[in-house]
Amino acid sequence: MPDIWKISVSAPRAAVEAALLAHEDSPDWDPDVVIAGSEISAERPDEWLLEAWLERKPSRADRRSIEALFGTATHPSLVVEKVPQIDWVSESQKGLEPIRAGRFFVHTPEHPADLSSGVVNFAIPAGQAFGTGHHKTTAGCLAMLDRMKLSGTVVRNCADIGTGTGVLAFAALALWPRTLVTASDIDPLSATVTLENAALNHVALGARGGELTVTVADGMDNPLIAVRAPYDLVIANILAGPLVELAPAFGDALVPGGSLLLSGLLTSQENAVRRACYHAGFRLAARESRGDWSILWLRKRRRAIG
Repeated sequence: MPDIWKISVSAPRAAVEAALLAHEDSPDWDPDVVIAGSEISAERPDEWLLEAWLERKPSRADRRSIEALFGTATHPSLVVEKVPQIDWVSESQKGLEPIRAGRFFVHTPEHPADLSSGVVNFAIPAGQAFGTGHHKTTAGCLAMLDRMKLSGTVVRNCADIGTGTGVLAFAALALWPRTLVTASDIDPLSATVTLENAALNHVALGARGGELTVTVADGMDNPLIAVRAPYDLVIANILAGPLVELAPAFGDALVPGGSLLLSGLLTSQENAVRRACYHAGFRLAARESRGDWSILWLRKRRRAIG
């Protein structure tokens, strides 16, 4: 296994959120440097930590790139450390408790299913890819899908863009058993993980209604996604920047009145995403926030503005 190094910066929440936005807008960012931000503890909600991980010892250029995210007026104090080699999958599964979101119960294989009446169980191993169901955005999307179903939303054709582990695509099939579902991700590992999790959860694979098709795609740019359009429901639990860029493509891919379920965006990024979606022909149907994250249900207008 390669050595893993981490660069950490402690800063106020606003500074870390601004740095994350700067990272999204950076066209020349080294893809080998993965960053994330989070609060240090629930008792100190305004004290945040930005962390960057690398499979090499950070160079001077790596340090400068992290510093640059905070702007020229700030001189952040960087902490660089080598991360001990740990089996993170096993470790994460030890402490990852099951979660309930709407009618869904998501658990790792180490935990038992909830056999209560009306509960839909998904066994999702931790640590394979983004979207285990335990992250607030994924859990929020599961709850919002359940809300859509309860409100009478009908889905015959669905696309899950940036599927991660496949759990949101599985949920769409559970709620609308005859729907045609396409799950895609830019990361080939996620596509492999989704196929493995489909087998684990007895999700049917194929190209017919009630079956799941998995593909590797960069956003909506994929022949399979294009030929299977238009959709009644598009799900995208990714990042704010790509959501803004993809808004016109979402508008083109959905039927009038179709639903768009978005997350992966901070509440501070919600206005930008909603503005892009408004210009692409959407109106807000419902929203909720989970911590610092927003979950948005939008509907495509049946008529053009004006």
